[in-house]
Amino acid sequence: MNTRLRSQDWFGGNDLNAFIHRSWMKNQGIPDRMFDGRPVIGICNTHSELTPCNAHFNDLAEQVRLGVVEAGGFPVVFPAMSLGETIIRPTTMLYRNLVSMDVEESIRANPIDGVVLLCGCDKTTPALVMGAASCDLPTIVVSGGPMLNGRHQGRTVGSGTSVFEMSEAVRAGCMSECEFRSAESAMSRSPGHCNTMGTASTMASIVEALGLTLPGNAAIPAVDSRRRVLARDSGVRIVEMVVENLTMSSVLDRRSFENAIRINTAIGGSTNAVVHLLAIAGRLEIPLELSDFGEQGRDVPLLVNLMPSGTFLMEDFFYAGGLPAVIAELGDSLHRDARTVTGKSLGENNRDGVVWNHDVIRSKESPLRDNAGIAVLTGNLAPKGAVIKPSAATPELLQHIGRAVVFHGIDDFTARIDSPDLDIEADDVIVLTDVGPKGFPGMPEVGNLPLPRRVLEQGVRDMVRISDARMSGTAFGAVVLHVAPESAVGGPLAAVKDGDMIELDVPRGVLRILIEDDELQQRLSCLERPKSSNTGGYQRLFVDHVMQADQGVDFDFLVGKRGTEVHGDNH
Repeated sequence: MNTRLRSQDWFGGNDLNAFIHRSWMKNQGIPDRMFDGRPVIGICNTHSELTPCNAHFNDLAEQVRLGVVEAGGFPVVFPAMSLGETIIRPTTMLYRNLVSMDVEESIRANPIDGVVLLCGCDKTTPALVMGAASCDLPTIVVSGGPMLNGRHQGRTVGSGTSVFEMSEAVRAGCMSECEFRSAESAMSRSPGHCNTMGTASTMASIVEALGLTLPGNAAIPAVDSRRRVLARDSGVRIVEMVVENLTMSSVLDRRSFENAIRINTAIGGSTNAVVHLLAIAGRLEIPLELSDFGEQGRDVPLLVNLMPSGTFLMEDFFYAGGLPAVIAELGDSLHRDARTVTGKSLGENNRDGVVWNHDVIRSKESPLRDNAGIAVLTGNLAPKGAVIKPSAATPELLQHIGRAVVFHGIDDFTARIDSPDLDIEADDVIVLTDVGPKGFPGMPEVGNLPLPRRVLEQGVRDMVRISDARMSGTAFGAVVLHVAPESAVGGPLAAVKDGDMIELDVPRGVLRILIEDDELQQRLSCLERPKSSNTGGYQRLFVDHVMQADQGVDFDFLVGKRGTEVHGDNH
C-alpha cells in the first residue's frame, strides 16, 4: 500500500495517545493484530426500529463486516441519525442536512480509511452520500432493498401509490374504511423500503447509476439472500478501494450525474432526485444546475413499467433484469465510460444486462412513453424554476389554463378543501403557498394535494396543483413542485390571488400567471414577509442557512469538500 492510512494517526506508534486509542478499543475483544496497519472500514448504519425501511440493517451490517474481515480489513460499525419517512414529523427533509453533518463529522473525527454507507429510506441515501462526499474517502453504498410485492384481495398493491389511490377512494365514498384498514398488512409484508419506484427505490437506483454501488444494488429485494451477498461483496470491495485510493471524487464526475439524470428518466424516478442530485453535486464541487435535468432527460424514453408511472413493482423489476438491464438497453444514450466503485466503467459493469420480461422493462423502440424526463418549468411564476413529472400526470392536463384557488399553508388547505362552500371546479388550479424550504420549514411532501371531495364525487381523479413543496416519489398527478424562489422569501407564488388565471405548458416548459408584469411587481412589493415561529434550535439553523430548491436545499455553509484532516488531538 503506497498511501499511509489515516487510521495509523490513531493506532500507529507507541506514544500515550496510541496506547489510549488501542487500549479502549480492545475492551470490545479486538485483538492486537487488528491494529497492525490494516485498513479501518467504517460501516455507517442507519438501522432504527423507527425507520421501518431500515429495520433489517443490522443483518446487512454483519454481512459487510464479514466481507471486510475476509479482505483483511478492520470493520467498525457506527450509527447515524435515521430518518423514517413514514414516521418522522414534520418532514424528514428538515433533517437530511443534519444527518449529512452527522455522517461527515463522524467520518472525519474517527480513524476511518474507507466507509460503507447502509441506507434505504428516502432521505438516508442522499444524506449519507452528501456527508461522505464532503470527506471524500473511498466510499461504497449498500441499499437495504425493496419490500416484496403487496397483494390484497387478489390484486397487486404498491406502497405509497396504492395508499394514495385508496385514500381518495375512501373520501369519494367508493371504499369502506374497514377495507382500507385491511390492506395495511397486505401492502407491507416484508422488510425493505417502498416497492414502487418511489424516492427510496429511485435513490437506490441513482447511486447505482452514479457508480457508487456494485452492479444490481437497486432492485434485489430486502429479503432475498442475494442482498446479503451484495453486502458482503461490498465489504470486500471497500478494502480494495482503500488500497487503490479510489475516493468518491475519483469515481464521480459530470458524466456520472448526466447518467443518473438519464437513468432516472428511463425508470420513471422520483422528482426528489432533483434536489438530492443537486446537493450531492454541490458537495463534490461538480457543476450541475436545475436546467440540466430538462436538457439531459430530453429524448430519453420511459422504459420501466413500475408504479406510479406504470403497473409493476420493484420485485418484478428485479426478476426482469433490474437496473443492469436498463443500462444495457440505454446503450449509447449513456456515458458508458464513466467510472464506478468496481474500478471498471459503467458500460463494462453492465454490458451483459438482459431484459427477461419486456412487459416490465421495455425496449427503446417500444417504450412506455416517449420523452418522459422530469420537466423543468420557468416563467413569471417560477423565475428560478419548478418541476413536474409528466409520466405520472394526466396527459390532458400537461397543457392547461385554469383559475387559481389559493391556500396559504397546509393548515389553511386542510381546513377548507372539503368545505361545501369552497368555490372550486375540476378545471381550476390549486395553488398552495408557504410549504417551501424556509416557509414550512423543511419543504414537506405535500405537493400532491388531495382533491376536494366535491370534485372526487364527480369522478375526477387529477387536477393541476402548484406549490413550493415536494411530492412523494410514490405519488402521481399533474403536480407542479419545487417552485423557486419559494413564497416565504417573496417568490411570485406568494402574489397569486383567487381567480387569477394560471398557464401550465409542459411541452414548452412554461409556468406563468396571466397578469401584467407591472401588476405582478406591484403585488410583490406589497407582500408582508411571514415571521417564523421557530426561534431557536436546529430549526433556526435550518431557516437561516437553507438554500432554495434550485440549489438542492442544502445549507450554504455545507457546499463543497472539506476533506478528513483533523487538527490537534484529544489528549
